Amino acid sequence: MDAFRLYGHKESGNCLKTLWTARHLGLDFEWIEIDIFKGASRTDEFLALNPAGQVPLLERSDGRTLAQSNAILLYMAEGSDLIPQDAFDRAKMMEWLFWEQYSHEPYIAVRRSQLRFHARRASDLDPDLLSKGRRALGVMEMRLLAREYFVAEQLTLADIALVAYTRVAHEGGFDLADFPAVQGWVRRVESALSLPHAGDHAMAG
Repeated sequence: MDAFRLYGHKESGNCLKTLWTARHLGLDFEWIEIDIFKGASRTDEFLALNPAGQVPLLERSDGRTLAQSNAILLYMAEGSDLIPQDAFDRAKMMEWLFWEQYSHEPYIAVRRSQLRFHARRASDLDPDLLSKGRRALGVMEMRLLAREYFVAEQLTLADIALVAYTRVAHEGGFDLADFPAVQGWVRRVESALSLPHAGDHAMAG
């Protein structure tokens, strides 16, 4: 793959999962930090690249751009071991990628953002964020009770996509001690990606 640019913000799990994947695969890329809290994704220059004003964004050397984190993951990982060769396993990985954006990120990531970056009090938040976030973690727990990874007993994009916000779920008020299989999986994926253990202090309790 030719060299490319990745635009993102390192406090965003959606951005970090593209960065981790690019590093894991040893791709030739340049990371460009976009401070979304200071409006850097709303400048004329950035909107010319992505009219939606969102990160992450991949820019190819030929000028073509690609948005949406999981689409970027699929593009970068084409032909790698992060995408299963078996058709069913590949579809199962896609199932988890869709689920992550629809049933996981809207609750766990949003509650974390409200508490950590917007100084909201937990009592003022929509209670559905906590209950639906815990439900998502429960679904993950059931999947991981008898397996090491989400698909085909190997690290895939499904794990990278799901770990991004799960590993910092404690910052949104979710106690991973209630989900031991998820807790163990987080550590395995962090180790596979050479990441520090984000939840050490939370997991210790």
